[in-house]
Amino acid sequence: MTEPRLFPDRAVIRLSGEDRSSFLQGIVTSDLTQLNAAPALFAALLTPQGKILFDFFIVKEDDALLIDCRKEAADALMKRLTLYKLRAKVGLEIAEDKQVIISDSEIAGGFADPRHDKLGWRAIISDGGYSTDTEYNARRIALGVAEFGEDFSSDEMFLTDVNYDVLNGVNYKKGCFIGQEVSSRMKRKGDARRRSILATFDGPAPDKGAPVTAGGSTLGEIMSSADGRAIALIRMDRWEKAQSDSAAVECAGKALHLQIPDYLKTE
Repeated sequence: MTEPRLFPDRAVIRLSGEDRSSFLQGIVTSDLTQLNAAPALFAALLTPQGKILFDFFIVKEDDALLIDCRKEAADALMKRLTLYKLRAKVGLEIAEDKQVIISDSEIAGGFADPRHDKLGWRAIISDGGYSTDTEYNARRIALGVAEFGEDFSSDEMFLTDVNYDVLNGVNYKKGCFIGQEVSSRMKRKGDARRRSILATFDGPAPDKGAPVTAGGSTLGEIMSSADGRAIALIRMDRWEKAQSDSAAVECAGKALHLQIPDYLKTE
């Protein structure tokens, strides 16, 4: 992918009104004050119990904020934001005039993906005429970056399950946000029993949800996959025991190789 490509699975929500930044600041995982220095933020909206309801990118646009979110979740996200805004002076609308494009290289007026420097650039634009992207998911999976709507659904995962604590998806020092108490406690205690890591197969990966096992124990399951690679949600303590026991790791009768993504090794 050299030229920008249209990302058809994305929708854009526009937030206007004088309270737009303070409103989001009080509910999402990232620190909106950082938008003064950064062109975009990656963030999530959680349940009070700390599980991810939605993830998205937040971008400034003149006197508004734009949310780049999963298209199939846009209506549900709009309803959730409307529920939370109460008397805040915030306008919410699906920006039908906006589209999301992605590229390997810099896009004028765009931003580098805040999660990983090899995920390329994104931009929210008004004009069309771009070919549809077909490469992003394979690259994302090869990097071991899990994503809402592809790997998991609402109210299934904690931030640490999908490595969002390492992928710039949360600022634990910003103060209150929905689910903050549970999320901060898990981080403080180092209680990340499950992580999303890489699984490599000799041939196509099994279907999503297929259990990963070793020595009679279930380690986790397969999430999204492409080109013989998959993201697997794994209980790290069980995998460590399997390694110490030299137990073969399998999934749907196939051997596989589990590997911690490079970005997680430095965590």
